[in-house]
Amino acid sequence: MHRPDVAQHARTVGKQRPLSLGVIFLTLYIDLVGFSIIFPLGPDLLGHYLAIDGEGGLLGGLARQLAAAARFFGNDSHLPVVLFGGLVSSVFSVLQFVFAPFWGGLSDRRGRRGVLFFTVAGTAASYLLWVFSGSFWVFLLARVLGGAFGGNLSVATAAVADVTTREERSRAMGMVGAAFGLGLVTGPLIGALTARINLLDAWPGLAAWGVNPFSASALAAFALALVNFVWIGLRFRETLTDEARRQSAEPRLRNPLRAILSLDNAPVRGVNLVAFVYALAFVAMETTLVFLSAERFGYRPWDNGMLMGFLGLCSILTQGMIVRRLYKRLRETTVLAAGLACSTLGFLAVGYAPAPWVLYAGVGLLALGGGLVNPSTTGLISLYAGAAEQGRVLGIYRSLGSLARAVTPIAAGVIFFTLSAHRLYLLAALLAFCAWLLSRRLPQPEK
Repeated sequence: MHRPDVAQHARTVGKQRPLSLGVIFLTLYIDLVGFSIIFPLGPDLLGHYLAIDGEGGLLGGLARQLAAAARFFGNDSHLPVVLFGGLVSSVFSVLQFVFAPFWGGLSDRRGRRGVLFFTVAGTAASYLLWVFSGSFWVFLLARVLGGAFGGNLSVATAAVADVTTREERSRAMGMVGAAFGLGLVTGPLIGALTARINLLDAWPGLAAWGVNPFSASALAAFALALVNFVWIGLRFRETLTDEARRQSAEPRLRNPLRAILSLDNAPVRGVNLVAFVYALAFVAMETTLVFLSAERFGYRPWDNGMLMGFLGLCSILTQGMIVRRLYKRLRETTVLAAGLACSTLGFLAVGYAPAPWVLYAGVGLLALGGGLVNPSTTGLISLYAGAAEQGRVLGIYRSLGSLARAVTPIAAGVIFFTLSAHRLYLLAALLAFCAWLLSRRLPQPEK
């Protein structure tokens, strides 16, 4: 297994650390806020574009196919909306699946800062296109563009590996997880608030330019991307050494599955498998939790907002505070196994919850589990890999997460609305348990 030059890397870290971790945290946070603004808008987006495109347009034909599929599965009330949301998010996730390893590999060769500039600019362009998405075609093109440039997370995470020693790597990855949790709480809240602002009420003539009822949300995401672009320009120093760049292979865009299967680092392959199996279960929960709470306990949007806020808050506390303290005493593989065990119990508690307090307890266990699993898998992959391939291997890791987000929402929606919530969450618990079994085979990384 390739080992980085630890002494030289530590010397480089000592020169760059005072600024970089805080800058990277804010870079990730701003990016994730903008990314998640669209989350609460799915059903309303569908209704808007159906009205615009009509039954004969692209979306009308797609809606008819989804309705037919829903009738085939035996539920034509909620399932069409779930299938539509899953399909739109899948387009974005598939593009991230394809491009994340490329951007990560490119940052290994060309440096983190320049690639971040480029991907953030592309993300901003996708939000600007969304502002003027007067038709479903343009909206879909905006999502495609955003997915193709969605390499910010893997590149910024690789920068964390650049500026930390091996001993503190996993604790630093907890900071990355805290940025994720905080961003994914803030973004949907901004999306829900800006969705109440329709620019056409004040300036109806803007409709000729493609401005739509969701343009205020798109403008908020665009503004955040611009802030991130300026922030990177002002504060983000290059974190990758010249020697690490010279050791990196020339990046190229290729079949992501081949890139994953051709990894010659067995421990990295093992962690990726654990993370992917776990992601399938966790994304299934994210996709269906609000439907479960509404169906079983009559939760309204405000109740579900509180529930999701609780999930996010627990996740932030776990990854921002608890996990950093655990890594001072426990190994990464031990923390990973504990997180997977908590998640297995959490899926069962949520799926079979007889009362709201049990639902909250299950969600808390899932937040704790996810808060332990995510920085552990990221940290282990970084520790198993060499200094010259951090961007590539972390890009592959993010790519697999995108693949899980591409296939799971539709499959989870079908299982939830045609079989039952009990069976879906039992399956999620079994997946988490399988991930736990796989994690027991991972070796201890050298430090």
